[in-house]
Amino acid sequence: MRTVQTAPTRPVWEELVAELPVGVLLMDAVGNVLAGNRLAADLLGLRQEDLLSSGRPVGWDVQDDSGAPLPSRAELAGQVLRTGALTIPLVVTRHGRRQAQVWAEYHPLVIRGEQRLLVLLQPVTVDVPHSRGLLDPLTGLPGRALLHDRLDQALARARTHGTVVTLVLVDVHKMAAVNAEHGFQRGDELLAVLGGRLREGLREDYTVARYGGDEFAVVAEHSCGSGEAVAERVRELAGRAVRVGSSRVRPGVRVCWVTSDGAAPMHAVIAHVEERLRR
Repeated sequence: MRTVQTAPTRPVWEELVAELPVGVLLMDAVGNVLAGNRLAADLLGLRQEDLLSSGRPVGWDVQDDSGAPLPSRAELAGQVLRTGALTIPLVVTRHGRRQAQVWAEYHPLVIRGEQRLLVLLQPVTVDVPHSRGLLDPLTGLPGRALLHDRLDQALARARTHGTVVTLVLVDVHKMAAVNAEHGFQRGDELLAVLGGRLREGLREDYTVARYGGDEFAVVAEHSCGSGEAVAERVRELAGRAVRVGSSRVRPGVRVCWVTSDGAAPMHAVIAHVEERLRR
């Protein structure tokens, strides 16, 4: 007895994709949307037919969660195809008013010899950033994965608009002594205070992140010049005394920075400032 297997009919496939609990977009190598399900349209505040249109409704826009404009769809597509999967927090706006927040996961694919992108969209919830390791649970700041994404986007904007980007790394030296004298809980309190101080003391459009165990990072975009003023402000904020238990501790910090016009790739920028920090 022969068994003949048949591929699902197009209506069945479309129905299955439409019912997935995640928004799905399929894009070509330059960011044009080839297909998308209803949930993707709903999450982006669009009609399903708008997904395939080259234009967008009047007043509709999408930004990153810091309010900065995103690179073009072609730039984002190129970045993902060059460097691999990427997760971006998106904010959908209408006439400047926030409508929704969405996580967009970009995945590179090759389908029938053609480069494609699969984009998965999910609404932002309280637990999503922490469950994906994008936010540091101790300080609430972006973690390394989200820092990489923010830095990569900033470098793309620098290339596009002729601006520059400064990456600052801060290494807190006295953590071992604090942990030994006061316990790890006090050491965590010190890091939480420093993270909050950096976030509050720097410009709102800068990214402040927890880079590693005893390290913080700052990404700053500016029109021209070096990042010396940014690094000096970071050093001043991080070097102030902090009360730990009944004692006041002045953290020993080492601050290194690099400024780029966007020509160097993101990992090269990070490697350069890390090398300076380790000298």
